[in-house]
Amino acid sequence: MSAGTLSENVEVVIDYIMKKCLWQFHSRAWDRERQNEGIMTQTMQILCGEEPDIESPGNRCYWVDAVMMARGLTSENPWLVNMGKDDIRELMAAAKTRLDFLTIHGSLNLELTDPKY
Repeated sequence: MSAGTLSENVEVVIDYIMKKCLWQFHSRAWDRERQNEGIMTQTMQILCGEEPDIESPGNRCYWVDAVMMARGLTSENPWLVNMGKDDIRELMAAAKTRLDFLTIHGSLNLELTDPKY
């Protein structure tokens, strides 16, 4: 597969996450928001050749998932390796926005916002 449009590439990233990443299934909206931010940001940093901050235990947990996701995305989508840093940042930001919609804001799962859960 070759690189497509931004929206096509976002769907490639989302498809990978939905099929291969169990971390998307936290039971509360705030957990999902924090986790999506941490993992997607660190994955973007890894893909851009940057070193994520892994000082805190939470960041180290996100880092493990981000490393595995970056490896999987690049092995399945070789075009990703040839993208520039700005294009990777744009792709991952758009993918995070789409992921947040699918797993949080557009979700019909009422448990995500149940204050007693």
